[in-house]
Amino acid sequence: MNAQLMTFVVVAEQRNFTRAAELLHATQPAISQQIQTLETRLGTKLLERSNKQVQLNRAGEIVYEYAKQMIQLYGQMERLVADLTNSASGTLHIGASFTYGEYVLPQILADFVATYPNITPSISINNTREVVEQVGAGHLDMGVIEGGHINPHVMVKDLAEDTMVIVAAAEHPLSANRGAFNQAALERETWLLREQGSGTREIADQMFEALDIHPTAIIEIGSTQAIKESVEAGLGIAVLSESVIRKEISLGTLTTLPALAAPFHRKFSTVLRKTSFHTRATQLFFDFLYERASTQS
Repeated sequence: MNAQLMTFVVVAEQRNFTRAAELLHATQPAISQQIQTLETRLGTKLLERSNKQVQLNRAGEIVYEYAKQMIQLYGQMERLVADLTNSASGTLHIGASFTYGEYVLPQILADFVATYPNITPSISINNTREVVEQVGAGHLDMGVIEGGHINPHVMVKDLAEDTMVIVAAAEHPLSANRGAFNQAALERETWLLREQGSGTREIADQMFEALDIHPTAIIEIGSTQAIKESVEAGLGIAVLSESVIRKEISLGTLTTLPALAAPFHRKFSTVLRKTSFHTRATQLFFDFLYERASTQS
């Protein structure tokens, strides 16, 4: 049954028996036989055939969606069973939001791989919302995000605290007059912000609300590194994590502006899918993260 579902998914995605046969290293008659067997088992046609391609009918669309989930679950089952009898190994699919993934995670991963050399991490960097959705859908084993995010399919747990600061170029007028600005001065500035769905953007919006700031000019930039370089170039000011600007602060190219209120903090959090079963590699990395966080707190 699993082979038939795999064949069906490939045919559905390629919309062509010949291309599916090439990808599966099988003959076209063998592919056709697998599809016919599946249709007979289910008692209905799943594909509408023409000379050039095949299309899913309504029954085929239903089978396609569930077949993908069943194949994914079967793969997870194999990995979990293998974990019971073998040392931790294989690929660990990790998602991380930009700040954590680009500036905190690399050193942690290097230490983790040195400890568990048979585990191969696969890293996906995206904004907080996308990481949560990918973990919830089972496409990622776990994630680390900025802040919290509500999703009925995942569990979110605080990992570490992150301090957010207002950042300007060292030559920026506000940097030269560090004690002589207020909300009105900040409102007149151009703010360089991450896109909606980003954890960094979420904390920036919270800061604006808390300080009663209504920026007149906002430029959205989808990369933390690009925001830093734009601030250095004098394009505007930004709200960034202290962890991402340490190098620029030490070099004197960026500076932080005095807070007009108490420092703004957020949490780095881990995200796991709501299930009783996680691979051994996932659990090892999860524990490794919290052990590292506890030693740095």
